[in-house]
Amino acid sequence: MPARILVAKPGLDGHDRGAKIVARALRDAGFEVVFTGIRQRVDAIVAAAVQEDVAVVGLSILSGAHLALTAKTIEGLRAAGAGDIAVVVGGTIPAADIPRLREAGAAAVFPTGTPLDVVVAQVRALTLEAPCESE
Repeated sequence: MPARILVAKPGLDGHDRGAKIVARALRDAGFEVVFTGIRQRVDAIVAAAVQEDVAVVGLSILSGAHLALTAKTIEGLRAAGAGDIAVVVGGTIPAADIPRLREAGAAAVFPTGTPLDVVVAQVRALTLEAPCESE
């Protein structure tokens, strides 16, 4: 059974092109992907992650609120008893913020321009999945 991944757009950012591209790349790599759409509240993302029984939550953030939104998502998952769900974050992320995101608990950080094969490989490593036959 393929690992389930939730791709979410927290906050007020209305741009979802990158999130959709990542979601499609993960789907094409054999993952089961749930996409929440734009302008999601952290509590709704946490609830969806728990309900959908995902292994990874991928946050796509272009608004500059990546530090706060990532920390709140991780805290929300822990409070919901789902602290074992890995959180990865991608988008417009300055290099100086990557260590801060990792310290907050992000399992991986993908700044704009990260190759899709790198995203897929790191998500696969987080889910401990073997490569899919379609690759």
